[in-house]
Amino acid sequence: MNINITGENAGQGTWRQFGFDIVRILYSLPLSHLLLALLCMSQPGAAQAASIPNNVLDPVTADLAAGRADDAISRLNLSLAAKPGDAEAHNLLCRVYYQEKRWDDAIHQCETAVQLAPLDSGYHLWLGRAYGEKADAIHSIKAYGLAKKVHSEFERAVQLDSKNVDALSDLGEFYTAAPGIVGGGKNKAQAVVQALQPLEPAQAHQLEGILAEKDKNYRVAEAEFKAAVETSHQSPDAWMALASYYARHKQSDQMLEALHAGIDADAKAAKPHGPALVDGAGILSRNHQDLQLAAQLLILYLASPNQSAEAPAFQVHEQLGRLLEQQGDHAGAQQHIEAAAALAHDYHPVAPRAD
Repeated sequence: MNINITGENAGQGTWRQFGFDIVRILYSLPLSHLLLALLCMSQPGAAQAASIPNNVLDPVTADLAAGRADDAISRLNLSLAAKPGDAEAHNLLCRVYYQEKRWDDAIHQCETAVQLAPLDSGYHLWLGRAYGEKADAIHSIKAYGLAKKVHSEFERAVQLDSKNVDALSDLGEFYTAAPGIVGGGKNKAQAVVQALQPLEPAQAHQLEGILAEKDKNYRVAEAEFKAAVETSHQSPDAWMALASYYARHKQSDQMLEALHAGIDADAKAAKPHGPALVDGAGILSRNHQDLQLAAQLLILYLASPNQSAEAPAFQVHEQLGRLLEQQGDHAGAQQHIEAAAALAHDYHPVAPRAD
């Protein structure tokens, strides 16, 4: 899970679309919301081989990337009817439910995957993420018990695979956001920064930025997010993370400059019109800036062959529907709401929180 703090959907290879927005939690939400596990979908760094052949998994992973939740669930249920002890099928089903924000169902499937394959780093990572989202959803003291489980699962994922960048990133963000009573701590987060540096230096810079931002050292925080842009060779994701930082601090001009740089970087990427555009649209819509551009970015993404499980199409259709409704295009909005339902009929999103 890379440290991209821009998206409003979760998810993801990165936590961007399908995990928790850690800085938004830090500055906007009650204490229980500090205990989330992050959003965005990735192929887990497995310590064990997948328990079903790749040629059987391919259609499911393709469904995940394209946001065809109903199709993925149907395939996985058929597979599990034949092989109920298949850990990878349970993990994939967990990930589909995670996309649909069905936290209890996701937890059940991820717990089963971990029970069946306890040495798989990725399975522990996804279980931690599911626990974290459930903690955010229940808004009660029970979130603290779930936060301890998040901590345990993330640490176990890193113990099993010290080079699992997604697990390191999630663990570092948890350490940064969570209070010490459930395992958080700045020194622990700094240790994760050091572990990330040789693996993914851009993510290490972003985690340093999050730490500095929490300490209200905004000069250092901004410098770290800028360093992430340079270290990543000006990747679209890093630009969007910088734009999101500026958005949180009401620096609209800088936000728009970074966002447009991210759009330009995406257009020049080897796989253009990827999930960074969804991040950009989320930043614009949450900050009530250029909603027409936000809608155009989502349309580009939905027409792209480079869609990702980080930003499943049904979530993007729903997001675009909301934007079009705000702009008075009721027919267009209804069309995209129906498109979302056709891909994931059990997806019932709540209204997004502002930054």
